Amino acid sequence: MRPVFVAGAAVAPFGKHPGRSAADLGEQSVVELLRTTGLTPDLVEVGFVGSVYGGSLVAQRVLQRVGISGVPAFTVENACASGASAVHLAWQAIAAGTYDCVVAVGTENLSNFGGGALPLTTADAEIAQGIVMPATYAMRAQRYLHETGAGVDSLSRVSVKNRSNGSRNPRAHFQAEVSLDQVNESRAIADPLQLLHCCPNSDGAAAVLLCSKEFAAELGTPRARIRASVVRSGKFHTGFRDMTWPDITERASRAAYDMAGLSPADLDLVELHDAFSIAELLHAEALGIAERGKAHRAVADGEFDRDGRVAVSPSGGLLSRGHPVGATGVSQISEAYWQLTGSAGDLQVPGADVALTHVTGGGIFGVDNGACSVHILTAED
Repeated sequence: MRPVFVAGAAVAPFGKHPGRSAADLGEQSVVELLRTTGLTPDLVEVGFVGSVYGGSLVAQRVLQRVGISGVPAFTVENACASGASAVHLAWQAIAAGTYDCVVAVGTENLSNFGGGALPLTTADAEIAQGIVMPATYAMRAQRYLHETGAGVDSLSRVSVKNRSNGSRNPRAHFQAEVSLDQVNESRAIADPLQLLHCCPNSDGAAAVLLCSKEFAAELGTPRARIRASVVRSGKFHTGFRDMTWPDITERASRAAYDMAGLSPADLDLVELHDAFSIAELLHAEALGIAERGKAHRAVADGEFDRDGRVAVSPSGGLLSRGHPVGATGVSQISEAYWQLTGSAGDLQVPGADVALTHVTGGGIFGVDNGACSVHILTAED
């Protein structure tokens, strides 16, 4: 398989954009990608666009607006991993030698749903009984706190850290720091989760350029190499499910480490799926950057700070950056690309050479999550 490079990235800043469609936001991100890379539309050989609620043929609606027309275009829906799955398919296309220049996009507008939890299909047995994401993560949090002896402050410290990181990110939905008291005193959502333990429903889009080594050299933009690209689905079973161990994350990350020839100890930064503060603790442990039951200690000791042992969500994560579900995975790749090319500005992690991105989600009966994608990227030598 050929090496695959990210040679450009762009994000349509996350926030509330009720007057704009997913196609509008996706167009904005691709226009910015073309502008910053100098890439012309005729050089793009195929496009993959991830979106959950963007509607039929959103890939064509995004790409044709910017002059990428007539080439293969694919709309990818894979729950919260939709955008990352689009990147995975783009990676496959380059690695297999089928194409040399591919654009992957993630886009979403959630303002159309108003407030509250995202709607999930009632054709699912668990959802029909009232399971929504805040309830699921609240149960995970209750069990984790019970088993580890940690308190609610352990959840709140995650929100404080990530909101502090996001305060420096001009692309983030929330760009203000919060205190521990502000998190603890925010309104209750699902015990023990308070409002500031939860990510916002956001609108936004992101786009990345993936290409072969030869194409990247000719283009001349800064580049980072994708060392591993993995997608996994949840294993179905109807018996007991361990609420504190995201098996899908463990399996996807193990496959990614094997593919990259790296280990958790090699990581300089991680952008993970912190849709709720408890998720950072659970996924950090499943990714192997903290021992099981000890991620809350790592946060408290500053190990996950930007200048800590491994920077976790230096962009602000979903808690600050927001979570327009189809766009999240691509925005994570974008943030990792900027870190590895030394162009992250105020967000820069000192000496960043190896980055991991992780996104997972999808409520479905009988599995811990419907889909999970993990990517590992490295800086060019």
